[in-house]
Amino acid sequence: MPKYETISSVMRERIKNQFYPIDQPIPDEITLAKEFQCSRMTMKRALDILVKEGLLYRKRGHGTFIIQSAISQNVVNVGTNEILGLSRLLKGKKVTSEVIKFDVQFPTQEVAEHLAIDVKTPVYFLIRLRLVDDEPYVMERTYMPTILIPGITDDILHGSIYSYIRETLGLTIAGSHRKIRACKSEELDHQYLACLPDDPILEVEHVGFLNNGVPFEYSFSRHRYDKFEVTTIN
Repeated sequence: MPKYETISSVMRERIKNQFYPIDQPIPDEITLAKEFQCSRMTMKRALDILVKEGLLYRKRGHGTFIIQSAISQNVVNVGTNEILGLSRLLKGKKVTSEVIKFDVQFPTQEVAEHLAIDVKTPVYFLIRLRLVDDEPYVMERTYMPTILIPGITDDILHGSIYSYIRETLGLTIAGSHRKIRACKSEELDHQYLACLPDDPILEVEHVGFLNNGVPFEYSFSRHRYDKFEVTTIN
């Protein structure tokens, strides 16, 4: 992991654990660079990650401040440009997966179009329940081309697929296109997400892209309304 990512992870934990006063700017880049024994540019890159995540904002002439609403311990704060994956987003917490369904099938025309493949190219189809500290947070319905993301096993499904893509396959996840909508909860939500019949669901329709522009994932993530919030940064 690059040093700036390691530093950003430490800073993220400090912010979420209220290591710094929330009504004052955090230490400046030069001070932090000395503490972490890195260049100012490396420190800037580390803080840039947290700005994009919606944890920090910079105020010209005054410093870098913590966004108070982003440090709630009860919800996962997700930036609209977030592509880390849940395991990396929630470092420090126990993130586990329960596989509800997994098979290989031929895609529908709609799925094939989103993945830029034809209907004769097989895809993985999986439904996973993601739990945080053993509490259900999100249920994912995902399609991935088998020729692009080969070798998915039961062990990988119970861990982080994104880590497998990055670290084992050596691919770079570079971007995404998302639609976020409010939905009524359904039978699977009631069964696996512990939703009440009248609870709403935050659904994210997602197409993920590699750095060569090729889509590798088409998914629908159904989030518990009381566990997630989405932040946009202007």
